[in-house]
Amino acid sequence: MLTRGLYINGEFVDALDGATLDVLNPHDGSVIAVVAEGGEKDIDRAVRAAGAAYPGWSSLAAADRGRLLLRLADLIEEHSVELARLESLDTGHPLHDSTLLDVPRTVATFRYFGGMADKYQGFLPPVEAGFLNYVTHDPIGVVGQIVPWNFPLMFCGWKLGPALAAGNTVVMKPSELVPLSTLRLCELIADAGFPPGVVNVVPGYGARAGARLAAHPDVGKVSFTGSTAMGRSIVTQSAGNLKRLQLELGGKGANIVFSDANLVAAVNGSAFAIFHNQGQACIAGSRLIVHESIADEFLEKFLALATTIRVGDPLDERTEMGPLTSAMHRDRVLNYVDIARAEGGEVLTGGKAPANPTLAKGFYVEPTIVKASPDSRVCKEEVFGPFVSVSTFSSDEEATQIANSTDYGLGAGLWTNDLSRAHRMAGVLRAGMVWVNSYKRVNPGSPFGGVGSSGYGREMGFEAMHEYTEPKSVWINVNAAIPPWYPR
Repeated sequence: MLTRGLYINGEFVDALDGATLDVLNPHDGSVIAVVAEGGEKDIDRAVRAAGAAYPGWSSLAAADRGRLLLRLADLIEEHSVELARLESLDTGHPLHDSTLLDVPRTVATFRYFGGMADKYQGFLPPVEAGFLNYVTHDPIGVVGQIVPWNFPLMFCGWKLGPALAAGNTVVMKPSELVPLSTLRLCELIADAGFPPGVVNVVPGYGARAGARLAAHPDVGKVSFTGSTAMGRSIVTQSAGNLKRLQLELGGKGANIVFSDANLVAAVNGSAFAIFHNQGQACIAGSRLIVHESIADEFLEKFLALATTIRVGDPLDERTEMGPLTSAMHRDRVLNYVDIARAEGGEVLTGGKAPANPTLAKGFYVEPTIVKASPDSRVCKEEVFGPFVSVSTFSSDEEATQIANSTDYGLGAGLWTNDLSRAHRMAGVLRAGMVWVNSYKRVNPGSPFGGVGSSGYGREMGFEAMHEYTEPKSVWINVNAAIPPWYPR
């Protein structure tokens, strides 16, 4: 059985109190690894290691930091088959998706920020004559990063890439449920030549390791991806030293299908929006809002597709939807089926575990489609599973009102062949990202994040570099006369 320690100061070490945690295979509930469980004191020693490494790392030439990130990207690509399989084994992602999406996106992100390291420049504001003013972007110092369980490898790239390119050192807490790809990445980080202490990884529970990282006085910033409830807790815990926060929280993505949409594309794109990764995505298109004139035709096609999705072992390359990541989360999703029925919703398909006996020990839920009122709980609260609510609208104004009727504001999508409508709706939808005639597109150069209860700050792009730096304004008196103090 695989065993792994905490990764601190370039070495794998046991937790100081000897605690460990079991990592389960979501396909059958079996234990696949035993990993050291970090606590408060382990976070403290990881922060000390990161603090000791910071002066050397931050003073390293930006181009040299970039070369190490590019080398890491190459190593991830070289080990792509192994990493994809490990990610699928640990999380339940279908191997097809881990191979074609998760690993390549991780590689692309490290390459993007590897190239960014020596191109993120300061600037010269045009100030009054006699003075030179320049602004630099200084690294923050030691940053904490808390990674969720739905896309662990990919989110490592999203968070580590800009933080390291900017000159920060990192203490990362991966989810206790799915730490294996992150710990394997640590070995590749060492192989790439990163100095000890630049990256430290401490798997553990949020109540211990995560809370200590958020509250630690020597951590200058925390980047957190997870639930809105936990995001609020991070805000409270971080107040002691007023550390900077970057919060990518929950979502309840509106996916609007207008009467002039290409229905074939909308059906396929909407299936990807909600059923990819079993719906365990903050940007999932979990609210289908369909024009009443095409609702019956759309639903007929959408239901036909959903009922043919191949649910099964994530390591089977034919599988299109795997298990949810944990038994607790499976039960939470199924509870929302009961809530939908209690509120008068109609379960059109799914709403239960698959009947296949070979999947009985796993954490599976069938693709679930529910007709529900836009005011119901299942249309307001994040389910975070293969569960989509469907409601109808009659006008663009009503579609906008329904789409903007939740506290979340992460992603939204719309399907239309009307270019004017596309731009108009993109402008009025309350979301950090809007997709037109597509859904869930991401790229290392495009900012990712939300508004409202979906958090603040941005992953990726130049915005991510802003998130991991502090602007410093420097004034030089070139030839300006200094007048006397209150001329007498």
